[in-house]
Amino acid sequence: MKINKNIIKELNDYLEEFNLTEIEYSEKDLKVKVTKSRNLNNIETLEPVNERKIIKEEGSTDELKKITSPIIGTAYLAPEPGGKKFIEVGKKIKKGDTVMIVEAMKTMNHIPSPLDGVVKKINVEDGQPVEFGQTIATID
Repeated sequence: MKINKNIIKELNDYLEEFNLTEIEYSEKDLKVKVTKSRNLNNIETLEPVNERKIIKEEGSTDELKKITSPIIGTAYLAPEPGGKKFIEVGKKIKKGDTVMIVEAMKTMNHIPSPLDGVVKKINVEDGQPVEFGQTIATID
């Protein structure tokens, strides 16, 4: 069997582009998995992907906190089109409650709230693309 190096190269490019450590591709009888290891010397500077950053808004007296997207993808405010939204302005949420879903590479990633609070602002619209680190909601 001859290995298609272009597939491996393309998967490797996706690893870099989306800051992934592993990606898998399958088609018929072909299955390719590409992984990379992180440099352990820089471990203290890395942030786990499954933890949301909480940032205090500058100039705010209310001590509002931002919830940021851990990945690049498309944000969805409800589990299905026309469904009840996960969060709404003024609604109390608890740590671990789903704030929204970010779809990346056909995978639906539930984004949990990192803490308890009241939703003050939803910074994205349903179906809007989001970037890594972009503020998706603000809570108090």
